[in-house]
Amino acid sequence: MSVNVNRSVSDQFYRYKMPRLIAKVEGKGNGIKTVIVNMTDVAKALNRPPTYPTKFFGCELGAQTQFDAKNDRYIVNGSHEANKLQDMLDGFIRKFVLCPECDNPETDLHINPRKQTIGNSCKACGYRGMLDTRHKLCTFILRNPPEDSGSAKKEKEKKNRKKDKENGSSGSEAGNHNDIDAPDAVDRDDEDEDWAEETTEEAQRRRMEEISEHAKNLTLSEDLEKPLEERVNLFYSFVKQRKEEGTVDTSDKEILAEAERLDVKAMAPLILSELLFDENIRDQIKKYKRHFLRFCHNNKKAQKYLLGGFECLVKLYQAQLLGRVPLVLKDLYDADLLEEDVILAWADKVSKKYVSKELAKEIHAKAAPFVKWLREAEEESEGSGEDEEEDEDNVEVVYSPTARELKVETVKRPTPDKEEDDIDIDAI
Repeated sequence: MSVNVNRSVSDQFYRYKMPRLIAKVEGKGNGIKTVIVNMTDVAKALNRPPTYPTKFFGCELGAQTQFDAKNDRYIVNGSHEANKLQDMLDGFIRKFVLCPECDNPETDLHINPRKQTIGNSCKACGYRGMLDTRHKLCTFILRNPPEDSGSAKKEKEKKNRKKDKENGSSGSEAGNHNDIDAPDAVDRDDEDEDWAEETTEEAQRRRMEEISEHAKNLTLSEDLEKPLEERVNLFYSFVKQRKEEGTVDTSDKEILAEAERLDVKAMAPLILSELLFDENIRDQIKKYKRHFLRFCHNNKKAQKYLLGGFECLVKLYQAQLLGRVPLVLKDLYDADLLEEDVILAWADKVSKKYVSKELAKEIHAKAAPFVKWLREAEEESEGSGEDEEEDEDNVEVVYSPTARELKVETVKRPTPDKEEDDIDIDAI
């Protein structure tokens, strides 16, 4: 029986299928082990070596693994149910098979042993990026690259060259005979004829694409060798060029790919803040929300850099933005670009990393009403009774144009007909 490779897709006509994993427990006592009977077939459907998912199980379960490719036996020590391993396989597929852009499994891994990096490319959408190598399996992949990866091919080519050199003396002596020269000449003519046939515009375009792709790979490795400051400047120039060309609004995917290529993904919101925000930041948050979400979603480090970028922006447009600090923070919070715990951690410590100590204190002072509301909302959510939460629900941040800063006020509201799960905060 087959299942969808991406089991979160329930469509029965989904084209990417794999066999359901079959596990067989063997042995007793300390020698008990689980043999994954059809691991070769499953791995083939995923376009990955069978050792990868087997080793992934071992990493997740903290168990030793054994591979016997000749006898097609892939073993995880201990007794494990097939359903449990199948669920665990979904984790492997999410991390090492599915494309992060289109969720299709038509991906290839590319190993750079010198840089100790693992690249990921998608045949379906053209995505190119780097895998997060923090998982233990990545160490195994780096030591055992896929056979069709670039590094594996180079190793094979080196071995073939060595064999050719060992047999080169006999070959060179034979090459001096006239009776061998004729076939060589014929072969060269054939090659020239084949090349001459491929002179159409389509063939030339294909060759140029191959050259460009090769140059792109060379640039990738060269750029990664550069220090962090240079890579950040390259990313800055990339985004600035898109902005000057007028294509930055639709280039969010390209910007993400470039940040991943240069390995500056966490710092990207700091650069984007400088290039995409100005004194009209409240409108621009809505406009460029998608751009920032690609970096800040579930990435607290990127959110901290976004706060740093906001502080720099307040420094540049102090007259326009200092009094609106709590409003902008609420906009960033409502847009899911900043998480509650990140804001609270930022509020607890005044830093002079991006602006002067004096300005940082002013920014924190202006942010105090919003931070206070945020803490109170957190305390409400941790309260014991639902009725108490509803009574205290009417605390909201109110901005008066005549006031110098936000104030927390209690507002009476009509009781809604239906209960709402989330706290409703009116737009400021």
